[in-house]
Amino acid sequence: MLAARIVPSPSGGSLSVEPVPDPIPGPGEVLVRVFASGVNRGELKMVAKAQSGAPRGIGVEFVGVVDAVGEGVDQWVAGDKVLGHGTGGQAELVVAADRALMRMPEGLPWIDAATFPNVFITAHDALVTNGRLAQGETVLVNAAASGIALAAMRIAKSLAGATVIATTRSPAKAQRLLELGADHVIVVGRDDQAEVVRQVTDGRGVDIVIDSVGGTDLEVNLSCLAVKGRLVNIGRLGSSSAHLDLETLWFKRLHLIGVTFQTRTEEERFACIEACGRDLLPKLAQGELSMPVDRTFPLEAVADAHEYMATDAHVGKIVIVVAKDLLDEEAGK
Repeated sequence: MLAARIVPSPSGGSLSVEPVPDPIPGPGEVLVRVFASGVNRGELKMVAKAQSGAPRGIGVEFVGVVDAVGEGVDQWVAGDKVLGHGTGGQAELVVAADRALMRMPEGLPWIDAATFPNVFITAHDALVTNGRLAQGETVLVNAAASGIALAAMRIAKSLAGATVIATTRSPAKAQRLLELGADHVIVVGRDDQAEVVRQVTDGRGVDIVIDSVGGTDLEVNLSCLAVKGRLVNIGRLGSSSAHLDLETLWFKRLHLIGVTFQTRTEEERFACIEACGRDLLPKLAQGELSMPVDRTFPLEAVADAHEYMATDAHVGKIVIVVAKDLLDEEAGK
């Protein structure tokens, strides 16, 4: 099979697409023939930090058809259409744990399905499980043009009818964010974030901040929270260091929460996948949840896809099309 691989080097890794042996599913595992795979910002960091070791696969999400199952797997059979979360998804075949798969809703296009697994699992865990999203709350989403942030916006609107305030550093993206469901958009560097939040919330503040920036944004984000508000940090696009005003934290009785999959057990990861599937797959099947596809690339151009993501020009998801002939056949082309 062909697979995208991280090739380490002392100055930082690179990407190549090369033939490798077909994987074989072990006990509790499923072999999936991949149709498409989403690109995620964390993968850029994986490549950049790969300074030693053997070449390895890349791609944390994928959609496709079950090709074979390992010993002890009874919930999946060959031919099942699945969405998956795991490792090595940017390849023609991938092996994943049986509990890391979700059943694909009927009628959902493959490329649209490829936008779902990682960003919606992460956003659901941040917003619903850790952020304790409640009906009618107000949610502030930083760097809102990214996949996880857009997923958080969609979840907030769909599950809770929330008021969503989105931030972006790009004036060109502001109108697009309004079209995608934001009730208000703050352009960082142009607008006064704290003042806009005060006006929108009549001085109360927001209930939840989904922060993927960190750095200097942390202080203003905390100032925008209502009493007993929750800030959930999911990334550090700005910086991993920040000034924390303990007076604000104390006086408002705030909750500051960090979320990552890197330190979770397999059981914890499966619990996140199952919770996301329970709450969101019905919405996805009914057309109530979607994610814009900004651009697609063939598997052979995975390095180009990463370069495009690094420009920050996209709004929504970048998708790697692995099985173009199968996708064309499905579309009747």
